[in-house]
Amino acid sequence: MDNKHCPECGKALFGRVDKKFCSDICRHSNNNRQRILNGVYVNNINSILRKNRTILAELNPKEPVKIQKEKLYEKGFNFNYITSVEITKKGTPLYFCYEYGYSVGEKDILYIIRKDI
Repeated sequence: MDNKHCPECGKALFGRVDKKFCSDICRHSNNNRQRILNGVYVNNINSILRKNRTILAELNPKEPVKIQKEKLYEKGFNFNYITSVEITKKGTPLYFCYEYGYSVGEKDILYIIRKDI
């Protein structure tokens, strides 16, 4: 074998040609760290989505509500994160964060709606 080393501890690897780790301990440590790193990213996105949903829910749109886009920014709404997009019959996109959604009108006026579930 040509001087391969364990990515976890740096020890030289011996044995099978396709061996990646020197021991089960190193393999488990590496896999656990990867899971944690990936989980942090997903948890951060889920936190943003939950916050966006909460902000929209606070407006309690039983019927469509009009609001300035700036007002949502002030509350901490992050327009980069949504859960889905639907196109209306008129061709207008509706951006959803779970069951709450919004469409963008003229002069940065948003129309907040709630999907019937």
